[in-house]
Amino acid sequence: MMSQELNTTAPEEQFKEGDILENTSSKESLTEYPDHSSKSLKEIVQIFQELLDRGDQQEMYKYAEGIKAAFYKALKREKIAAGFHISAETTEEHLVDSEENLVSNNPFAELERGFKELYSRYKTVRLSFLQTLEKQKEENLHKKVQIIEELKSLLEKQEDLHQTFPAFRELQNRWKSVGPVPQANNKDTWDTYQYLVEKFYDFVKINNELRDLDLKKNLEIKIELCNKAEALVNEPNIVVAFRKLQKLHEEWRDLGPVSKEQREEIWERFKKATSNINKRQQDYFEGQKDDQKKNLDLKAELCDKVEAIANVPNDENKDWNTLTKEIEQLQNQWKNIGFASKKDNQRIYDRFRAACDLFYNSKREHYSQFKGVMQENLDLKISLCEQAEALKDSQDWKKTTDLLINLQKRWKEIGPVARKQSDIVWKRFRAACDAFFDNKAKHFSSVDDSYEQNLNKKLELIQEINDYKIDTKASENAEALKDFQSRWSEIGFVPIKDKERVQAAYRHAIETKFGDVRNPEQENRINKFKKHIKEVQSSSKGEWGIRAERDKLVQKFRQMESDIAVWENNIGFFAKSKNADSLLIDIEKKIVNAKEELAQLEEKIKLIDKQNEQI
Repeated sequence: MMSQELNTTAPEEQFKEGDILENTSSKESLTEYPDHSSKSLKEIVQIFQELLDRGDQQEMYKYAEGIKAAFYKALKREKIAAGFHISAETTEEHLVDSEENLVSNNPFAELERGFKELYSRYKTVRLSFLQTLEKQKEENLHKKVQIIEELKSLLEKQEDLHQTFPAFRELQNRWKSVGPVPQANNKDTWDTYQYLVEKFYDFVKINNELRDLDLKKNLEIKIELCNKAEALVNEPNIVVAFRKLQKLHEEWRDLGPVSKEQREEIWERFKKATSNINKRQQDYFEGQKDDQKKNLDLKAELCDKVEAIANVPNDENKDWNTLTKEIEQLQNQWKNIGFASKKDNQRIYDRFRAACDLFYNSKREHYSQFKGVMQENLDLKISLCEQAEALKDSQDWKKTTDLLINLQKRWKEIGPVARKQSDIVWKRFRAACDAFFDNKAKHFSSVDDSYEQNLNKKLELIQEINDYKIDTKASENAEALKDFQSRWSEIGFVPIKDKERVQAAYRHAIETKFGDVRNPEQENRINKFKKHIKEVQSSSKGEWGIRAERDKLVQKFRQMESDIAVWENNIGFFAKSKNADSLLIDIEKKIVNAKEELAQLEEKIKLIDKQNEQI
């Protein structure tokens, strides 16, 4: 980006209207556009609509093209996100499903049409404004030509100074009040006017006192302009400083001369301040070049990394999810890096985009092959639906319950299906299971009175835990904790509607009183696990081994949560009879044991995370 400097090679007399700071491209290069990259299509259209409604021509001209570019970038981005192009966020099931629906009605057509109408409206308004502006410039030209003719007539008159000088001042004020003229006439008009003004000062017989006062006033104003120009050196924003300097030059250009003795001196002072700002501007753009070079190097490094990932051989051990997350991280890093130079920016972007496309095309091909596997999974799940539907009206409660639980287990073992089919087939399967368990619940509608007694016992035990006074001896607290836990487990079931509430109250009481207390068995288990972690860390596996250990625990934790959810869901359909259904007891024990194991897994995961923080 080339910087523009103010003309400092000529003395004051060489300033002409239109000669200073007229490089349009340089002005535009200093324009600071708002960042709309994070806006949605609808937000960008709303911003453009509000811009047009305000009707500020300078604001529209400044931001319209930036908004247009942001709109089409967002349009491309949201099309990709909506499935018109396979994106990094696409999951395995959704990715395949997106391919099946890749050709569809374009949901973005209306937004794009609406934006084009707004942009057409902007171009119409802009054209009308420019036509009006050009017409105004022609009128201004006519006014300035008229002032020049009056100034010529004034120079030819041989009137008294007291009449001539006020008339001359009035012409100067009128000239300043008239706006710009067409560019083609600007220089000639200004040159003619300046020549006549200087001729007036040089040849009109003006008395020294009045002339000196006028020259002194001009000198005072130009000294103030010098002070302002010199102060701009301390302006932190070079763009702002450059714009302010433009305004100072415009004011300087409209002022009359100073005395010949001081003319060169005051001009040199103003020119020096201008040169300092120009030097800062040049340094600013040189700094931009250095930043752009660094940005190019950073982007080249990201290209190398993406290309390395994209060229990983396709085999059954290739972890697409992990690699996709790595690509996403690299894409986020790319967004946070600034622009490279104009000649390099598009080239490096094309390289980065090509590497990303290579990866996603390979992923797309992989999941297109996976499509057949998902169809097989769908067929298996439909078969389970048919079996469940055949059992839904059975009244052999025990045998059918076992069969349905077995079907649910087999359902979990089957892999994923296409997203558009997944919810449908699951609702079908769930409806058949629910129909049976609803019938069973109606059949065993009576509830054992012992459940209410058990509820009261558990509430009393919770109150006892809350009233317990922590002993100074850790062993005593551990024994008390073990006793409370044992007594809680010995109490039977409570009504389903109270189950979650009383269980939550129990957990809160235990955590509040015994959050830091472990029995010897727990302490021994935790110490063994800590020792195991240290051994893994000190082995050749190092941090990688620790991460693998944590991932294994997290996976087991999530599986255990899933199993508990299934068991608790099923137990809600079992009858609560006085004959103490053995299956209900077995599942309840499974849930209790699983939750204890879940707590142990969570404690181990926290120990690993704490170990990592210390590292």
